[in-house]
Amino acid sequence: MKFAVFLAALLSAAVCAHADIISGGFDMAAIRDTSTLETQVIMDWQTNPKDAAIRQKLVEITVCEWWPGMKVRLPVTMLAPATGVCTNVIIENTGLQLKPAAASGAKLRLLKENGVGLVFIGMVPIDAMEPVGKLHLMMEEHFIQTKNTRYTPAWIWGISDMRALTAAMAEKEVFQPKKVLATGGSKRGVATAAAGIADDRITAIMPVVAPVIESPGGTYVEGMLPAEITKMNDDFIAAMTDPVGREKLLVRQKARSDERITVKMARDAGWSEAEMKAACNAAWEACCTTNHLDALKKRGTEIFYNQGSNDNVSPGLVELGRRFPQLPVYIVPGGQHGGAKEAGFVKSVGGLPEVDENLRAFALHHFFDARHMVAPPKVTAKWDKASHKLAVQVVFPDHSAPQKNDLWWSLNRHPDYSIAMEFDAWSSVPLKESGAGSYSGEAVIEGDVKTLDLITVHAQEENGSTLTVSSPEIRLE
Repeated sequence: MKFAVFLAALLSAAVCAHADIISGGFDMAAIRDTSTLETQVIMDWQTNPKDAAIRQKLVEITVCEWWPGMKVRLPVTMLAPATGVCTNVIIENTGLQLKPAAASGAKLRLLKENGVGLVFIGMVPIDAMEPVGKLHLMMEEHFIQTKNTRYTPAWIWGISDMRALTAAMAEKEVFQPKKVLATGGSKRGVATAAAGIADDRITAIMPVVAPVIESPGGTYVEGMLPAEITKMNDDFIAAMTDPVGREKLLVRQKARSDERITVKMARDAGWSEAEMKAACNAAWEACCTTNHLDALKKRGTEIFYNQGSNDNVSPGLVELGRRFPQLPVYIVPGGQHGGAKEAGFVKSVGGLPEVDENLRAFALHHFFDARHMVAPPKVTAKWDKASHKLAVQVVFPDHSAPQKNDLWWSLNRHPDYSIAMEFDAWSSVPLKESGAGSYSGEAVIEGDVKTLDLITVHAQEENGSTLTVSSPEIRLE
């Protein structure tokens, strides 16, 4: 409780120092209050019809009263082994359907092989939540009028994960968590980070394709992107030859727009330029893990981000590497956020098998100490412009010895928030062992090299699980 009060005060001070934007914060006492869940049992505990080793329960809970008269209610599925009590729990997300969510991949293995309890809460874009097509407009209006970041997607998504945990902990005969790992991708990764920052019941987070250091996908106040990037994006869409792909991309742009406010809306409400600039960052402060690393480290929270180098929902990866090189990450070279194949999205990070396996490996490490967490590697890179030769040396400070090691690079990358950045090309060569916990490699890179971005990727198999990690994204200029 003391941490929650401190966090709320810290966020409020940081935001208000720039403008009259108010940090919503989280009332942890209210979040942990089971009496306000108003739980409706849709399906009580029963054996999973497809697997007698699993039991399941489906409820609907009140997440919060977002503003007077507007209660947000979402479905929660709980899965557990047929017998026993779960002391290790994963919080994830699913859709809004009133039927039990099914586990698959790493989560299903962790449930069946390791007795890990699973809790899924419905999580969708705000415009798809009740009242459908209206809630996002009401949210925007409340934010505009109050300047309170309580009325933003990051706030409602984050509290949803925390309230799902409260609902699970009310099932004391099944869930008595000692360790809780939250995970999810995109908006669900935002929820993961926000919940992990605010709630000390959560002991580990693995956000996937989620913002970590900068705002996702563009400014929260639309119309404040640099003019040159806006023009680049308009030109990119205009040049697309596939009409289906162009339409899919426009639909994506509108979906993002529906959860944000515009410069016109803010100005019409009397906002100053300083307030609009402050809101662009403050809207996502709840999930900005890098602002809270010291507090999370002190608490003992374990963190492992899985990102895509070409994902404009998780921008700022070069800056992340410069300022926070010790943050555990797996950055997929060429990895995208996901989207229509017709628009060219063919490497969705969330669907990669190694990312699914990373969840299993990370959980085995965190819950059972069944394997070690590979420390972020230290990379030394030298670029010789005359010979066009790149030389890289990688050292693992914990003496890890990954079995697979690769160097990836990309030339003259497009700027963050540009659509073109999502399609930057990457190339690779294998790295060779050069000593204990040390690897090296070289590459000859042709062309007019203005900037050179590199990422080293490493896969370590240990005790039956494989953990894939990377260096930060490093830019040579």
